[in-house]
Amino acid sequence: MAEVVFKDTTKIYPGGVVGAKSVNLTVRDREFIVLVGPSGCGKSTTLRMVAGLEDITYGTIHIGDRLINNVQPKDRDIAMVFQSYALYPHMTVYKNMAFGLKLRKYPKAEIKQRVTDAARMLGIGELLDRKPKALSGGQRQRVALGRAIVREPKAFLFDEPLSNLDAKLRVETRAELKALHRRLHTTTIYVTHDQEEAMTLGDRIVVMLKGVIQQCAAPLDVYERPVNRFVAGFVGTPPMNFLNGKLAASDGSVWWEGAGTRIRLSDARATALAGQAGKDVALGIRPEHMSSRCEGHFAGEDNVLPVSVSVVEILGDKKDVHMKTQDESTLVARVDAHEEIAEASQTQMYMDVEQLHIFEPGDIGVNLCLSGEAAGVEA
Repeated sequence: MAEVVFKDTTKIYPGGVVGAKSVNLTVRDREFIVLVGPSGCGKSTTLRMVAGLEDITYGTIHIGDRLINNVQPKDRDIAMVFQSYALYPHMTVYKNMAFGLKLRKYPKAEIKQRVTDAARMLGIGELLDRKPKALSGGQRQRVALGRAIVREPKAFLFDEPLSNLDAKLRVETRAELKALHRRLHTTTIYVTHDQEEAMTLGDRIVVMLKGVIQQCAAPLDVYERPVNRFVAGFVGTPPMNFLNGKLAASDGSVWWEGAGTRIRLSDARATALAGQAGKDVALGIRPEHMSSRCEGHFAGEDNVLPVSVSVVEILGDKKDVHMKTQDESTLVARVDAHEEIAEASQTQMYMDVEQLHIFEPGDIGVNLCLSGEAAGVEA
């Protein structure tokens, strides 16, 4: 096991297409870190540079004390699990799991012990004599995991390993992966486009866009303290709502004005936004931080947003309320299922003003509420 250290790591494809740009990141020994972002954001390119499947244009990658830029993939002491499982169809489960060890000329007794131990750990001991075509998708993924585990590498690399599984099995396997990491403590880099997967699995998550790391921090830090509008909108289901408007100051308070209303910001937000009156901004509010009830965190007459309700979706103990403001901006609120909100009605929503975010204009506008703070960003 070892740290994986990226320093100014860059990949430029023919034609000048940037796959990853100046990646600076330390994956700590025994850490489970998740690279997440939309398709084409650079997460898989970053992983493949560690694996040796992509050449590094500039910068370096170290695994432990070893510079691996020019080391052959087979000599990097890593194990990779792919989306496609990549099992040999003509081999049994046992032979698939043992194949890499056999190539490295491990003694037969050690191979048997490692394969048996890994199969027991993954609950596939009774499948060792079967071939991949006789297995379900979840079982095949366990075999692929077992093949990686028997290697006892310095680092595991996972490239969207759960994307071929159905929703229920994906949740179950996700929990198994987390438990497996707690048992093995192997440094792990995991790539996914699923932000829920990232939030539940990672010790830290790395949000990427256009080859650039936008934020790297613990999942809750990224959720509660997004550094910019892109991160705020990407992490969270349903995604954060955004309303364009302006900042104003009056009577010793700071207000957001737009969408046919004005919202008085909390004292903490006002302090962070001092001197920014008149600036065009976007207000961000997560769906769960809105309610039709003026009580508790939502109490106050200075945070009322008039809306027209279009659709109400029941989700058990919660429901999603789809709405439009007076200027036709769309919003979603996730509220208690017993709140009385009818479709095609006019109502008003209250916000938890302590949970508001104010962003500069643009798709990756900076979170002004975090101005001057570290915002949970780490490398």
